[in-house]
Amino acid sequence: MKKIHFDVETDGFYGAYWECPAQSEHVLIAMLGDDPEDYMARSAVKWLMRKGFNVLTMSPGKKNYSHHNYPLERIESAVRWLQAHGNRRIGIVGASTTGTLALTAASYFPDISLTIAMTPSDFIWQGFEQGKRDGCTEWPIEGESLFTYQGQPLPYMPFKYRHPQYGQIMQSEAKKGGDMLNSRKLFDDSEAVHPLTEEEMIKVENIKGKLFVVAAEDDVLWDTAKYVRRMQARLSEKPHDCETELVVYKHGTHFVFPDSMIKTMLPVGSSLFVKLAFRAARQYPKECRETRIDIDRRVSRVFGEWKKA
Repeated sequence: MKKIHFDVETDGFYGAYWECPAQSEHVLIAMLGDDPEDYMARSAVKWLMRKGFNVLTMSPGKKNYSHHNYPLERIESAVRWLQAHGNRRIGIVGASTTGTLALTAASYFPDISLTIAMTPSDFIWQGFEQGKRDGCTEWPIEGESLFTYQGQPLPYMPFKYRHPQYGQIMQSEAKKGGDMLNSRKLFDDSEAVHPLTEEEMIKVENIKGKLFVVAAEDDVLWDTAKYVRRMQARLSEKPHDCETELVVYKHGTHFVFPDSMIKTMLPVGSSLFVKLAFRAARQYPKECRETRIDIDRRVSRVFGEWKKA
């Protein structure tokens, strides 16, 4: 697959642009993977190209999934470049932390007309770094938000725990629950001691076009089902002109990807990988797969409707 590479210093954002062989005027900003050109990102590109889209993959930096004071201007610059290079309609898709980024960016930039967020939060939280430090693989950054705009950190929920307790709790909760990752206690305890303010909430009512959000009750990274229901309540109370589809499944874990996307990433052993990652997937494998199949059907319909609109 041919690509155009972008760097922050020269282009204003870090990413890679992949043009669909079928010639499309629709593009998706896809924030899936630790790097715009890693295996997960390339797999997402293959999957989205089969749907008929150009793709711009993005991440904070080279092989970097840390998110702290990430400038939203990078998304803004990417949108301008895409518009200048033949893309009539622009969508954005993210999962987990980048699901939160997708919601936030779409709430700021009205030229984004399709937003797909898998397992996002409905608020901004404290920024974090990933790597290796004192036996931990992740730690919060004091005084920094997930995102900034116009040079200012967006208001955020601070974590209750600091380094190294933050990472130690993640490790102990994962071991106790039999999961690859488990950070739900971090978020629940932090929100308990710091009730969310309006300034910290994502203004989802400002999103244009189509908004599709998906979550599962058995997610152990955070209580994304609660967050999605808060979004539903917010949208019912505030004027908005986007078409919304917010779905919460009982089973699905944090990996609520379309089934065919996971199979593109892992042609052999995709279900086994999910089972190894989360105990809930081992307990309810049939239900989790049914969730992914239903998400696949819904996302395919959303894509089709967006292209025809």
